[in-house]
Amino acid sequence: MAVKRRKLGNPLALVVLTTLLQGPMHPYEIAQTMRRQGKDTSTRINYGSLYTVMRNLEKHGFVEVADVERQGNRPERTVYGITDAGREETVHWLSDLVAVPVKEYPIFETALSLLGALPPDEVQRLLEERLGTLEVEVTGGRAVLEKLRETLPRLFVVEVEYHLHMMEAQTAWVRGFVREMRDGSLPGVEAWRRYHETGEFPPEFTEADR
Repeated sequence: MAVKRRKLGNPLALVVLTTLLQGPMHPYEIAQTMRRQGKDTSTRINYGSLYTVMRNLEKHGFVEVADVERQGNRPERTVYGITDAGREETVHWLSDLVAVPVKEYPIFETALSLLGALPPDEVQRLLEERLGTLEVEVTGGRAVLEKLRETLPRLFVVEVEYHLHMMEAQTAWVRGFVREMRDGSLPGVEAWRRYHETGEFPPEFTEADR
């Protein structure tokens, strides 16, 4: 099953909609709520574009003006509430994201696809550096998760749990790949090394490319 093409594709719009399920808010309050609830750790949130997102949500009928607050000499603040159409969009959009795997393009995956452009000894050094950083982050992530679990139900920390699991998986993979490079068991590593020593593309790589 393919993910349906939606009127809005910015994940920030979905975070805003789910935040408004808690009640009507003005944009500044929405931003503060998202930050307080840690949504900025799992979603790339550009608070400067929040007002644009709000306008687009209103344009498509997913939110509406619920009130306009006036306090003394302060500028008016528009309070937005989610509409029935917004609730329906939230359910369908979130359901698609949960149920349907899609191809994502992490930048590390891009780098891995281009490793041959660097000498193998340099790649080993760089991956060892990455491994050290990952191990520190995994240790810190475990501590953070345990701390969160002391006060929050698991439902509210599943994204932290998932992120930690993915970091652990990456750490294990990098560790294994580095081990293969160290002991020379990585297939093609000698041809890779000769390429950087001579500048001549190995014939076995040419055959593989075909």
